[in-house]
Amino acid sequence: MRAAARPAWMPEAVARAGYRRRVTASPLGPGSSDRDLDDRASGYVDPYGADVLGGDWRARGRVVVPEVPAEKDLVVELPDSGFVGAVVRVELGTVLLEDRRGRVRVFPLGGGFLVEGAPVILTAPVAAKPTGRQRTASGSFAVDEQRARVARGSRIWVEGRHDAELVEQVWGDDLRVEGVVVEYLEGVDHLAERLREFDPAPGRRVGVLVDHLVAGSKEERLTREALRGVDARHVLVVGHPYIDVWAAVKPARVGIEAWPDVPRGEEWKTGVLRRLGWPHATQADTAAAWRRIRGSVRSFADLDPALLGRVEELIDFVTAP
Repeated sequence: MRAAARPAWMPEAVARAGYRRRVTASPLGPGSSDRDLDDRASGYVDPYGADVLGGDWRARGRVVVPEVPAEKDLVVELPDSGFVGAVVRVELGTVLLEDRRGRVRVFPLGGGFLVEGAPVILTAPVAAKPTGRQRTASGSFAVDEQRARVARGSRIWVEGRHDAELVEQVWGDDLRVEGVVVEYLEGVDHLAERLREFDPAPGRRVGVLVDHLVAGSKEERLTREALRGVDARHVLVVGHPYIDVWAAVKPARVGIEAWPDVPRGEEWKTGVLRRLGWPHATQADTAAAWRRIRGSVRSFADLDPALLGRVEELIDFVTAP
């Protein structure tokens, strides 16, 4: 009788050793066959394994990237761009890196960095707990273990999201202690409608912060019209002279000598970014610029007094008995 042909998958050494494909009881245990025994005896290893679903297949080849705190002066590299810089500081979920030429760039914390050539995930360093009586970003003394007060009926309104974020960053602790909520109008054009809906009254005061509130401006006209038909005793409208709250941040904090002049008719933020040489083509560029600007503000000392006084005035107005 002619011997059966050797299967293509079978090594020749196994065939010479006398391959037997009999499924019988095997000393290797239940579910095994003589093929398993023959393969072990010959040194043959099945490249597909006995059980393709056995073990944690998801863990095979997985690389664990370590988390590294972004401590000051840590040198990191971005492999995509080749940018190499030392950590200057970490603020609001971003890390500021300075290269050897003194250029500072801002990147979000997380993955995508190399330290000494190895990939890492940058995290915010754990700050040491301060000792002694602390002050808030607005300069007032911090209240220890104070729960946020139930919101008052009174409100502070600002024009846009950036205004609200900056007020929260500097005065947020004070506002929570006082129970004051800050809301944004999405433009002073909506002030009249919002005042009619809110119906200011005793215990329901409204303090309004308006951008570019100067004599003869559109903002002044809209504000004056909005106060008609409401009880103005319970409304306080104040403003700063800047077209946008960006310019209330001291230029030196952002690393510039002065905020650029943008001609009337040109979108102010885009014009500023273009003149500073910052990316300005998309809304994402504008958002990144604002994170950089806001990230440079550590306390009230980094803001222009023209904004500081107005916000403090509004807080006093809405919290007065």
